Amino acid sequence: MTTTERQPIGVIGTGYVGLVTAAGFAELGSQVHCIDIDAAKIEGLKRGEIPIYEPGLDDLVRKHADRLHFSTHLPDALEAAKLLFVAVGTPPTYSGDADLSAVHAVVDAMPASDRHALVMKSTVPCGTGATIQRIFAQQGKGFSYVSCPEFLKEGSAIKDFLAPDRVVIGDEGDWAGDAVQELYSVLDAPILRMDIRSAEMVKLASNAFLATKISFINEIANVCEITGADVLEVARGMGQDDRIGPKFLQAGIGFGGSCFPKDVTALKQLAGNTGYHFQLLNAVIEVNELQKRRVIQKLQKHMGSLVGKKIALLGLAFKPNTDDMREASSLVLSARLIADGAHISAYDPVAEEEARKLISGVEFASSALDAVNGADAVVLVTEWPEFAELDLADVAGRMAGKLLVDGRNFLDQDAAIAAGLTYEGIGRPQRANA
Repeated sequence: MTTTERQPIGVIGTGYVGLVTAAGFAELGSQVHCIDIDAAKIEGLKRGEIPIYEPGLDDLVRKHADRLHFSTHLPDALEAAKLLFVAVGTPPTYSGDADLSAVHAVVDAMPASDRHALVMKSTVPCGTGATIQRIFAQQGKGFSYVSCPEFLKEGSAIKDFLAPDRVVIGDEGDWAGDAVQELYSVLDAPILRMDIRSAEMVKLASNAFLATKISFINEIANVCEITGADVLEVARGMGQDDRIGPKFLQAGIGFGGSCFPKDVTALKQLAGNTGYHFQLLNAVIEVNELQKRRVIQKLQKHMGSLVGKKIALLGLAFKPNTDDMREASSLVLSARLIADGAHISAYDPVAEEEARKLISGVEFASSALDAVNGADAVVLVTEWPEFAELDLADVAGRMAGKLLVDGRNFLDQDAAIAAGLTYEGIGRPQRANA
């Protein structure tokens, strides 16, 4: 991509969203001043050490080392840039509300200035911008405010930044909104200007809708298992309807990650705080939690008691091409299996380090084939591409049992059956071995 020098920006927070945003704007030609309170992380970034796994991110950071500046000192960004993109964490609290303490810490740290603007990338509840503007006014700081929600998908975040479906900018029609629009204008994407509250709602509503679509197809898959229909064929037929589309119609063992569970819960809680009972989202959450546990029923159907049985889990991250373990189905699945007395071996090509922080009582294997050695059953949890290349006959030969539960309908059913495995998918008719 050919770039020219453009207006500098600041990015506060060097987590997933912050680093991708910083690297993306550096690719577009901006000097980017990244600020984080974690001194160890900043020192690592200065050495080129990327703390998260995202395909292409480390290459982009190395490519633009001259444009990316890392510091724990906020004035470094304030002196260099007018636009400060906020990308700090907003995790759920015990009540389900978003924890905005990091956001408010950023707001409190801002000096009085009428030449700067905060640009909110962090996912925040609708109305947060109005609260921040009120705080700025009360403190006489003069800061402008823009809502610019991110729509990055883990595993394809660089592409999503450089070739987005749309760019949403919520502002009051002032210089700050114009400046953010100018930054994004080089991208071949629709730029949607709107009020701040609507922009905040777009992010939550988008993720809640996609989560609803996933829970819906999972419910259809469960009905398919009762009726003998094949959810792959059902989804194929549904997806050809341009009112529905094929995306997010892949049945499986539930969604996870840093966005869908958090944003669905946050939107439900936001509605509840105003006295509105968002019944649909309650169902979406319940279906997703139950879906993670259906694998246990499938194992018990074929094996009876799981006490003393060895179960191999292939994949641990919530999706491929990331090391993110937040709300991963493997967390619930492993906990339930251990509670039922099973022994677990597990393999993930990227997420083992993160998984070790959250899962105990599991034997971590160095490869998929090592994981399946002596297993009574194998469960595919995450559809890493390398698992599609497995020699299923070799897998069957290494196992003590023959049950393969494909939690993502990712593997070749015919090949599994030909290898002598008992294939159990999600929402798919079970076929007898030849």
